[in-house]
Amino acid sequence: MVKFLLFCILLVLCWPLALIALILYPLVWLLLLPFRVVGIAVGGVLELVRAIFLLPSRVLRGV
Repeated sequence: MVKFLLFCILLVLCWPLALIALILYPLVWLLLLPFRVVGIAVGGVLELVRAIFLLPSRVLRGV
């Protein structure tokens, strides 16, 4: 809702800039999408490494 209100204010103050932002927003989102996928993959790998390092302590705690 806040983004929409900011867009409306920008539309009133400078409508050409608002139209450019409206056109470029999906393009920027598409360009940043691979970085999000890489971030999710790196986060998963780091969680796996963390789980492998903490496995001996979890096994010893269970005994």
